[in-house]
Amino acid sequence: MIGTLYSESVDVPVGHSQNNPYPELRRIIKEQGLLDKHPAYYLLKILSTLGLLAVSIAVLVLVDNFWFQLANAAFLAFVFGQIGFLGHDAGHRGVAGSLRGNEIVGLSASFLICLSRTWWNTAHNQHHSTPNDLDQDPHVDIPVLAYTEEAALKKSRIMRFFIGYQAFYLVPLLTLEGLGLRMASFIFLWNQRRSKYFVIELPLMGLHILIYFGLLFYFLTPLQVLGFFMVHQLLFGLYYGTVFAPNHKGMLIIDENNPLDFLRTQVLSTRNIKPGLIADFWYGGLNYQIEHHLFPLMPRKNFGKARKIVKAFCLEHDISYYETGTYRSYKEILSYMHLVVAPVRGWPKIKPSPERITPSKIA
Repeated sequence: MIGTLYSESVDVPVGHSQNNPYPELRRIIKEQGLLDKHPAYYLLKILSTLGLLAVSIAVLVLVDNFWFQLANAAFLAFVFGQIGFLGHDAGHRGVAGSLRGNEIVGLSASFLICLSRTWWNTAHNQHHSTPNDLDQDPHVDIPVLAYTEEAALKKSRIMRFFIGYQAFYLVPLLTLEGLGLRMASFIFLWNQRRSKYFVIELPLMGLHILIYFGLLFYFLTPLQVLGFFMVHQLLFGLYYGTVFAPNHKGMLIIDENNPLDFLRTQVLSTRNIKPGLIADFWYGGLNYQIEHHLFPLMPRKNFGKARKIVKAFCLEHDISYYETGTYRSYKEILSYMHLVVAPVRGWPKIKPSPERITPSKIA
């Protein structure tokens, strides 16, 4: 796994290797048993999530009320999100103790939400290796958004007009996230059509589509199918988009020649959302984004305990550990997205936008 290189090998030099505190932090975390797998926990999560999926299907089959079905579509969007979180954890080998077990969970989750597991793992692990790097992080490679003044000014004149107001369409744009994931999956698999991924995953995605629309058209009219599909897919995209948006947007942007060590790269480019029973469930553990980036293989059950250790460790080493609430995180994101593209609107900037890190700026 690309993104877990430094979780697996603590003696790999990264950046300022002579003063790299990450091995010490990993030793503490490992001694506390926080990298140990929790198969019973994930078995319960899998069964409960499948139970939620069964409830949604039962409502589709048994309830003859279209407005109730629209509510069911919204509920199914949430269920798809929870299934995706399980697939995400399996992709990081955090669910089962064996590689085969994680592959089975990951492929099953990908089938249930119609996604290419291999595409997601490839892009997501690259993101973990180079978070908030505009040259290498695929999660920030979005043509209709700009995360720096430099990137905004490089756009075409027409794109600059739209990007100047990106803060206003960012949230509506997130509704397309689910459809975008599927499109990226199909494109990836088609480009890999001579590989085993194409042979296994494309049929699984096709089977999902067949079952999904087969059920909808059997129990609903064509117009109702359209309504159900739109509500379900757009809310699924909005759910996932709003879960992933706070993780890095508006945080430190890294240059491709990153001079920082692994610990500082991950912590300074990442934002946590304050934990709680509702937040932990809603975000699928990804509100502990700093801990997840530092220890991608860690089961989400242990993030809360790891958070206390990581916060104290960062304080001891004078590393900024940032955590905020959900509302404030979106306020920060939208303010940043609006401010950073002020030049393309012809407005003077109130203050400098976050810049990429270069070696000269660290010295």
